[in-house]
Amino acid sequence: MLVVPFIIQHKFRFKGVVMKIPQLLAKGLALSMLVATASFGFNEGTDYIKLEKPINNADKTLIKVFSYDCPFCYKYDKAVTPGVVAKLPNGVSFKPFHLKTKGKYGIQASELFATLIIKDKDNGIQSLFDEKSQFKKAKMAYYKAYHDKKERWDSGAESFLETGLAASGISKADFEKAKEDPRVKAMISEWEQSYDVAKIQGVPAFVVNGKYLIYTQSIKSPQGMLDLVNELLAK
Repeated sequence: MLVVPFIIQHKFRFKGVVMKIPQLLAKGLALSMLVATASFGFNEGTDYIKLEKPINNADKTLIKVFSYDCPFCYKYDKAVTPGVVAKLPNGVSFKPFHLKTKGKYGIQASELFATLIIKDKDNGIQSLFDEKSQFKKAKMAYYKAYHDKKERWDSGAESFLETGLAASGISKADFEKAKEDPRVKAMISEWEQSYDVAKIQGVPAFVVNGKYLIYTQSIKSPQGMLDLVNELLAK
């Protein structure tokens, strides 16, 4: 911000205009603030909106509402979301919310994903993008099967579940027992809030602090998204 007044000072000198220092600094400061706003500022209504119905218990979080059958969710998880999450400030957590109302097997996917997230937590996995994450293994297996291989599991829900179970390395019996964990049920209940969010612009839907929904069409790069997330976290 100190460079701008310096440039302005020389510009006016070359034109032979004499200005008092306070006037020069004031003009330089105003211009520098305008440049900063144009480069880094984000606008409500264009880059994000404030939710009329905030997500409960979501302070200091970045939530991603997603579905296994959403192609853009897949693309974001390959190229954008991991990098953004890796650079979140200390104390801010990432929380995926699976949308059970989208996809033929949305309910089964939600049950399995919630179970695997709890298993990751119990196993000491720090990031849901860690290669050891059972949740990530199942999620990516479904993405690849559905979007790359065009699998639709026409034989039924058991076939659908087998894809995720095989990828994550747990048995059907272990899954059936683990999904009864109260923490799994509480997580699935929490995810019910994702429906109201998804109705606004579809998925993926990124929500900061449970209050601010990012307009995905405004995201131009991972760094741009991170800048916006950080700005919203500070609100």
